[in-house]
Amino acid sequence: MQRPALVASDVDGTLLNPLGRVSPRTADLVGRVLASGTPFVLATGRPPRWVLDVADATGASGYAVCSNGAVIYDIGADQVKKQWALDPVTLRDLARLLDQALPGCAMAAERVGESARSSGVADFVAEDAYVHPWEEGAQPSPGAGRADVLGHPAVKLLVRHSRMTSEEMAAAAGQLLRDRVAMTYSTNEGLLEFSAAGVTKASGLAEVARGLGVRPEEVIVFGDMPNDVPVLRWAGHGVAMANAHPDALAAADEVTGSNAEDGVAQVLERWF
Repeated sequence: MQRPALVASDVDGTLLNPLGRVSPRTADLVGRVLASGTPFVLATGRPPRWVLDVADATGASGYAVCSNGAVIYDIGADQVKKQWALDPVTLRDLARLLDQALPGCAMAAERVGESARSSGVADFVAEDAYVHPWEEGAQPSPGAGRADVLGHPAVKLLVRHSRMTSEEMAAAAGQLLRDRVAMTYSTNEGLLEFSAAGVTKASGLAEVARGLGVRPEEVIVFGDMPNDVPVLRWAGHGVAMANAHPDALAAADEVTGSNAEDGVAQVLERWF
C-alpha cells in the first residue's frame, strides 16, 4: 500500500496497550500522522463519552466512529454529527427474541444526545442484573427496569449473560435474528452488541471517508475483534493485531504486533 490518505484504528485491544493506555511510541506516531495532514479516525465500539480520554492521550481531534458505527462524532467540536438508532418497537421485538434465544440475559441501552460532554439525555440505562464485563463495573442507573431500557431510541442494545461466552451467545441468537439488526461483540466475556440493520464500523467509516473525499482503497484500518471484521474487509488495507480474535485475523490483509508491542505504530512507521 502507498501512504494512506486516512488512518483509522479500533481502541481497546488495538490502540490501547493491555493496561488500557496509549504508549508513548503509539502516541508519537498518531501525532506524526496528524502533523502530516492525514486524518486519524478512532473507530470503536465505545460511545462518544468514552473516546474523550483516548482523544486526549493521542491528540486526535477529528472524527470518531463510535458505538460500532452507529454514531459519527466530531471530537474537536464535541458534536454528534449523525446517529443511526434502534427505535423502541424494534428494541422490544429484539428483546423478545433474545429472551427466547438467551434465557436469563440482562439488557442495557446506549443513547446519545448532541454532544459527549453534556448530552442532555440518559446516556446509559440498564437493568439491575446487567453488569459490564470491563472495569467500569455496574451500570450507573440502579433501579431501571426493562421498560426503561427499551422505551427510547438507542444507538446500541447491550445484552449480557453470566453463563455464556459472547461466541456462544452469538451462535444462539443468530438463529432467530437473521438480518433484522446488526449483531457483533468486542469481548468474549458474555456480551453481545446490537445496532440498527446495516450499521457497522465499515458503514460509519465509509460515511466519514466520503465526507473527506477519501476512497476505501486509500484507507488503512487496525482492529482486533469481530466488530472490526467489516471495516477490516472494507478498507484498502486491513491490519489485525497479533492478539486479535481468529475472525479478525482471517479478515485482515496483514497481521502486526500485539497491542503490547505497539503493533499500530510498527505499521505506521513505514510512512510517517
